[in-house]
Amino acid sequence: MNLSQFNRILRQVFLLPVIALLLMAVALYLQIRGANSTVNLIQESNARIAQVSRIEKLILNEESGLRGYENTSDNRFLQPYLAASSSLQAEFDRMQTLPGLDSVEKHYLDDLIEKHQLWQDAFALPVIATIRAGGQVRDVDLNLRGKIMMDDIRQDIADTTHNAEQRRSARIELWRRQVRQMEWFLLALALCVGISIGLFTLNRLHAVSSAYKTSLDVLGRRAEEIFQSEQELRTTLASIGDGVITCDAAGRVQMMNPVAVQLTGWTQAEAQGQPLEAIFHIVNEKTRDIVENPVAKVKRLNRIVGLANHTVLIRKDKTELNIADSGAPIRDRTDGIAGVVMVFRDITLERKTQDALLANEKLAVAGRLAATIAHEIHNPLDSVSNLLYLMRNGASKEESEQFMDMAEQELARVTQISRAMLGLYRESKAPVQVDLKEMLQEILLLMEHRFSDERVTIHTDLPSSVSVDAFPAELRQVFTNLIANAAEAAGPGGEVRVSITPRGPDAYSNGIKQEPGATVLIADNGAGIPDDVRPRLFQPFFTTKGERGTGLGLWVSRGIITKHGGSIELDSDTGHSTHGTVVSVFLATKPTINAGGD
Repeated sequence: MNLSQFNRILRQVFLLPVIALLLMAVALYLQIRGANSTVNLIQESNARIAQVSRIEKLILNEESGLRGYENTSDNRFLQPYLAASSSLQAEFDRMQTLPGLDSVEKHYLDDLIEKHQLWQDAFALPVIATIRAGGQVRDVDLNLRGKIMMDDIRQDIADTTHNAEQRRSARIELWRRQVRQMEWFLLALALCVGISIGLFTLNRLHAVSSAYKTSLDVLGRRAEEIFQSEQELRTTLASIGDGVITCDAAGRVQMMNPVAVQLTGWTQAEAQGQPLEAIFHIVNEKTRDIVENPVAKVKRLNRIVGLANHTVLIRKDKTELNIADSGAPIRDRTDGIAGVVMVFRDITLERKTQDALLANEKLAVAGRLAATIAHEIHNPLDSVSNLLYLMRNGASKEESEQFMDMAEQELARVTQISRAMLGLYRESKAPVQVDLKEMLQEILLLMEHRFSDERVTIHTDLPSSVSVDAFPAELRQVFTNLIANAAEAAGPGGEVRVSITPRGPDAYSNGIKQEPGATVLIADNGAGIPDDVRPRLFQPFFTTKGERGTGLGLWVSRGIITKHGGSIELDSDTGHSTHGTVVSVFLATKPTINAGGD
């Protein structure tokens, strides 16, 4: 029996009593509804009996008031008659509007109203008129006729009351039969439902019991399979080349694989149950600040996290290793965090290799500029030597002053080139404000002779006052590499365009506010980059320059721009009339510098 079948049995065992109770409730409701209808009929009969009693009382008040007035001729004795007469018509009307009035009762009521009216017209009103006129009403025949009329009225009242009482008694007896039927019906229904539920539940329990026995056998086999699988997983975990540490939800170490033991210097027995920060002690390589506990970070973010670059693991013997690491939550069945698994590796050698590659790229940039710088400095110095020769050999005072001004201009050019060259490799410890226009102008000045030799035309669109926070030496390296690549791509007779497009603080794109900064565009009209080459351009050691290139320029440039929180994109076209390549570099005005981006 699988889980769905078991759940179906549970639903059946639950729903059957509910359905049975609903059926009983419906039956009980119908029975009660019938009994309530009968009770309503009884109440109607009671209402008619009560109404007849009020009418009878009023008629008696009329008769007694009339008799008193007849005996005394005093108007005070006539007041009960007048009060009763004024109310009788309303009571008759109310009697006629009572619900459930049948034809027999309506006949009795009509006859009563007719006889009462006859009594008033033929006896009561003449008696009152005679007394008010001063006459005598002692006539026996007159009074006997009035008595006969009133006796008929009393008989009609008695018949109406008797009929209503009979109907009420019949309805009460009907109600009692309904109650007895309902009692027997409920008893029989409860007995049937109870037996049905019991038999059905017993059948389902037998099925569950049989399935439970089968499940125990299956679970026993699966437990053995799980044990074997766990042993295989432990063997696999021990064979992984990275360090692995698992922790519980409180951050206490549960397991370490052999690589983790080797990297941390703690044995499994020593680390068992210890807080992770005591075993996995990590700090920032540069600031020496303690890095946030990976378990706490995973629990806080509730997702897979990675350590920042320049993270150092302090081993048990106090030696240090550069590491790369990631942490991931271990989920329970409710998608909660039951623990955290850490995976980390030693990247000390990798870091040294990367630093060597960066240094190699800087040397390559310096080598490419060396000949240009030498020529740029050599030309002004030749000019100064020639001017000094002319000054020593008979130049007039006016000519000497002119030659001196020209020599100062040439030396100023040498000084400017020297400062630009020093700025290319002067490192800063913290980001400073960099004027992009000034930086690009210095780079173009250093490469001016190269452009002339290669017959490449430079066009610039550099607005003033475009500044960003950055490491200037690193940005110079990026733009020097990109402009040199553009000049080589353009070739003899080609053109290179360098422009800056500022982005203000109120810039929006697709309704989303954009970060303020500037985009530097470096475009050439060369042949373009083939489609099969573009995906590999930013990979290390990939170059299209043969022996002249290192294959590190674009890779290093992207790392530097990423470190500055910016972006670098390349778009190229190899069409016949629209060929060329455009590299765009975005730099934020106030970026979040990623210290590990290099």
